[in-house]
Amino acid sequence: MSAPEPAENGAQQLLVVIDPVAGRTDGESVRIAKDVLSGGAAVKLCFPEGPEELSRALARRGNRRPVLVGDDRALLRMVALLHRERELSSGALSLVPIGASVELAASLGVPTGAVAAARAVLDGAVRRLDLLVDDSDGVVLGDLRIPALPVAGTALAPVPPAGAAAGAFGESGASAASAPGAGVGPAAAHMWHTCRSLVRTLVRPVPQSISGHTHRLRVEADGVLLSDLDEPVEGVTVRSRDGRAEVVIRRRASAEPLRASALSVTVSGADFRYRADARVTGPVRTRTWTLRPGAWGLMLPAGAVRTSGPGSLGPDR
Repeated sequence: MSAPEPAENGAQQLLVVIDPVAGRTDGESVRIAKDVLSGGAAVKLCFPEGPEELSRALARRGNRRPVLVGDDRALLRMVALLHRERELSSGALSLVPIGASVELAASLGVPTGAVAAARAVLDGAVRRLDLLVDDSDGVVLGDLRIPALPVAGTALAPVPPAGAAAGAFGESGASAASAPGAGVGPAAAHMWHTCRSLVRTLVRPVPQSISGHTHRLRVEADGVLLSDLDEPVEGVTVRSRDGRAEVVIRRRASAEPLRASALSVTVSGADFRYRADARVTGPVRTRTWTLRPGAWGLMLPAGAVRTSGPGSLGPDR
């Protein structure tokens, strides 16, 4: 990514990439952000409809500094793209978080208001952040969690409340009159409703708080074995902390989590899924994540930039 240069009139040159989801979610905030940015810089707008258009726009940006107007998923896509193009480390990225989910952006220190975020783009300072890169060239900006439960799309259907009308539980398109037991005497109807209530109780999902999920995982940090397959673990968390990867393993056999600090973390075992930022990936048998300290730059309000260590995400979340 080439370093930004001022225009002839002294204004900054920006390539403002507006994610379609942001426009559909909060068009007024997008308009406000464009007005603030246009008032302080020479702005070129880009409305990519897919990764190919985004890639072409970034390749042709010249000396314009990229500014993303979008949510966490849009940020992840742009960082991943710049990483694949090997241009992530040579410049800074700016963000105006607008969309369905902006929790990751907020955790990185980006203001969540359109005006404040746009002013940080114009007047802020670059903060170097760490990056976790896996062996399939995927990137993690925030937290990595194993296991990733519940997995999107696998949740069981909600159970209707007791006393719900017939047809509310798996009886699509059928009325109460067409349900089994309709049109019979009170005793038979009572028996039918009792049986149906019993079935509902049996198929009701087990609450996660008592489900007791455990996994057989082998976890290594910088080649040192932390946990092996013979010891069940309830979860593994990896996050960047001041130029190192902090590993936390929660085990049933120990009241205290096992903690370690490393530059490389390898997890293997039976098929497992993991949540990297907002995405669930898997199942996989093994995966290695390597920390790259200060791998990318993000424009933040000047007062928010810390010098205590590269890539620190602030207080524990």
